[in-house]
Order: sequence, then structure tokens, then C-alpha cells
Amino acid sequence: MALIDMFLSRAIKRGQLSLTKPDGSIATFGTPDPDLKPVAFTIHETAVYRAIVADPGLGVAEAFMDGRLTIEQGDILDLLMLATANSRWENGRNALAAKPWRRVMGKFRHKFLTGNKLARSKRNVAHHYDLSDRLYDLFLDADKQYSCAYYTDPANSLEQAQGDKKAHIVAKLAIEPGMRVLDIGCGWGGMALYIHAKTGAEVLGITLSEEQLKVARRRAQEAGVADKVRFELIDYRNLTGTFDRIVSVGMFEHVGAANFRTYLAKCRDLLTPTGVMLLHTIGRADGPDFTDKFTDKYIFPGGYIPSLSETLEANNFIRWFVTDVEVLRLHYAYTLKAWYDRTVAAHDAIVALYDERFFRLWTFYLAGAYVSFMNGTLVNFQIQFARDRTALPLTRDYMIEGERALRG
Repeated sequence: MALIDMFLSRAIKRGQLSLTKPDGSIATFGTPDPDLKPVAFTIHETAVYRAIVADPGLGVAEAFMDGRLTIEQGDILDLLMLATANSRWENGRNALAAKPWRRVMGKFRHKFLTGNKLARSKRNVAHHYDLSDRLYDLFLDADKQYSCAYYTDPANSLEQAQGDKKAHIVAKLAIEPGMRVLDIGCGWGGMALYIHAKTGAEVLGITLSEEQLKVARRRAQEAGVADKVRFELIDYRNLTGTFDRIVSVGMFEHVGAANFRTYLAKCRDLLTPTGVMLLHTIGRADGPDFTDKFTDKYIFPGGYIPSLSETLEANNFIRWFVTDVEVLRLHYAYTLKAWYDRTVAAHDAIVALYDERFFRLWTFYLAGAYVSFMNGTLVNFQIQFARDRTALPLTRDYMIEGERALRG
């Protein structure tokens, strides 16, 4: 217990945190701060201490999921916000950082145990995206956009922000009628259907999720555009043909660092000589790192969030141009907060679908992601590529004009 007291006294300076220990004693850390909600939590078993010492993120997560760590004042988001606000990345102080030996082990595991081979990729995707369709209905927008929204105003609704995200991306692609568009990692089909509706282009969406494929195909049929917007269950590595435009939203995180170059080279080869691609991905604001054990075990097995440096390094000597890079700093934080609030509001429905442990797992996942964008190293990158230097207008004005037109 003394080790936990030492850790929390060092880590918590702003905001007040109260811990009730297995023996009933209470320790309080930090000082009240108007910007941070006070939090009180209880650790019910001494074994939780050992789990936290072994791996803080996984230890806290599993103890919370199993009910061996409960929160009496505030909720899991308040607890994680309090902890990370004291160690904001840009402030240069991180009392929560992994110890050097843990970082070495984490990078070893990332390099040698997460290759995302063809056979494993489909299984990894199914782990997350083949969950009940009803679950995603409960916290996503009506179009089921499961990626970073675009907030022109933080006060905007999730629905408006997701619509604005689609407009923001499609405007960058400069799609014209008659073009063929490839949507890699098409989700439930919303982006592909939007592209056709707004531009008249024909779209092929590909996925490795059988559940997403069913929904996407049904939506295309219901919209009467199944002959113009098609969806296939296929790995990008096995795709043939050429396309005028490629959009990739929330897919690159599942590729695996060992496959970054393979992915980018394949996308280049799938483009026509004047083709353009827009890559939208979660990214690291610092440099290459490794996936934490909680995320790898429970959320996105085989997933890895890239840094900008390793993405562009993987792109070296591939014969196309990086034509635009945009960094979205807080947009995913706002998105995740909306998802978290909707998840909490849907508590009873989610427990009925699964159980209380799954509900705690899902809230921990969303809360942890939120604070990583608010206080940690996570951002979003939008990287544009073009095979020909003359394929796009000379300035970004066309993006702004196109986006305004798409948003009406």
C-alpha cells in the first residue's frame, strides 16, 4: 500500500483524489481545483495493488471492469481526467509514464507479436467490429460514423460534426462525376453512400467485418444505389483494379507498423495516373511507440497508432506526392466525449446486450481515449497523396470552396 501512496502523492497535485483501501483506511491526495472534479474510489483487494504495479493501465482497467475497484464520487472519466490532467504531455511532466523496462518490453511485444498477417487481420477486425450492431446504434450518430468527427464549433451536435467530417474529407479529394472511388475500411457504408449522393461517383467499399458488410449492403439496397455503391469483404492486399480516388478513414490504425509501406505502396498502385488519396488516421504527436496492453487485449488486437514520422518514413521512395497534411488536435476528444455520454445514458440497454462488466470495459475504453486526446499524445492526421504533381489545384482554396458547397 505504501507504494500506491507514494505513486499517487507524486502523480496527483491538482484536484482532489480520495482512496479507500481494503483495510478501510482513507488517504487523500492533491488539492481542490475548480477545473477538476473531486474523485473518491475504493480498492477492495490487496491483489489490485500488485496488478497496478505490474501494469498500471491494464491493472486499473481490469480491477474497474471486475468491480475490485469502484468509484464512489465521480465516474471513470473523472478519475482518468484527474490523473492525466496532472501529466499533460505538452507540459513535459508525466508521472504516469511507463518505466524504461516496461517501454522496452512494450516495444518488443509490438515489434514481434503484432504483425497483422492476412489470416490474423480478419480475426482482429471481427473482435471489435463484429460486436452487436445494436451496440453501435446506441452511441454513434444516425449514419454510424465510427471515426473522428469535425467540429467547426465545439457546441455542435455529434450528427452535425460527423456530417461536416464527411464534407471536409470529400472536399479534399476533389471528386468529379464519373470517377471511381475506393473506400478502404468502409465501416457501415456511410462515407461511400455520402460520396455517391454528393458527387455521383461510383464507389467500392471494402471491409473485413462481416457484420459491417451486411449493414452497408442493406443500406445501399434501401437507397436504391446498390449498382453504384458496392461493398466487398476483401483485404486491401488482395484488391485489383484502379481508382480515381481512394479514401481511408480509421483504417491505418489496424494495418500495423510492419505493413505501413505495404499499405501505402498498394494504395499508390491502385490509383490511376492522376489519382488522389486521403488518409485519415489517429496519430501520435510525439514519435513511434507501442500499443498498451489494455487496448491490445480488449479493444483493438493487432492495432497500432502511427506517428507522423514513421508514416512518412514508410512512404519514402514511393512514387507519389504528399500534397497536404492537416493535424486535428481536439476534434476526436469532442467526438469521444459525445460517445461516452451516449454510452453512459444507454447503460441499461448495453447491460441487457452484454453485462455490467462489458459496460465498464466500454466506458473505460472511451474515457481513456478521450483523456489521451485531451491530455496525452493523440491527435488525428489527414494526409493527402497524389500520383501526379498536376492532379490538384495549386492552392487549398478548392478545399474550402468544395467544403462549403457540400455543407450547403
